[in-house]
Amino acid sequence: MSMGSFLSISSAQIDEIATGLRHSGVRFLWVARDEIHRLKEICGHMGLVVPWCDQLRGLSHSSIGGFWSHCGWSSTREGMLCGLPFLTFPIGYDQILNSKLIVEDWKIGWRVKEDVGVEKLVTRAEISGLVQKFMDLESDEMKKIRTRASEVQQICKRAIAEEGSSETSINAFIKDLSKCHGY
Repeated sequence: MSMGSFLSISSAQIDEIATGLRHSGVRFLWVARDEIHRLKEICGHMGLVVPWCDQLRGLSHSSIGGFWSHCGWSSTREGMLCGLPFLTFPIGYDQILNSKLIVEDWKIGWRVKEDVGVEKLVTRAEISGLVQKFMDLESDEMKKIRTRASEVQQICKRAIAEEGSSETSINAFIKDLSKCHGY
């Protein structure tokens, strides 16, 4: 779980998230930049709370079954590259659009909070239930989301492979730049 490093949510919402995660019975890793000691106490033995980690390396680990994300673009790309389903919790700016893409267009996740920007708290009971459903490996809905996340992962891997669309696009861009002779 990562909520980014720029925007923040209320302390009351953080408490609801931490308690909901603990009550879900699902083990988790939470990268939280603030209040680490307090969060460790609330989360108990169910969660590992750290101030920082190499996010791509962490998301790539085989024990990670999903990604609760604020939906910043870097986090979105890394989660997709790792083939993970998302629980989206956008706070503002581009995160709202990225959440929409994840949930509605790519169909690789669920929203934690339907009304972004509304001050209504998502309760610990709502969070606990959602996380339990999200991590249910036998659920047909989650099987579809996991399959789709794996398909998106393969698309990403092809794009960054040698002679993939990323390399082709950057080479075309450089070629176009080299044709410019002082504007």
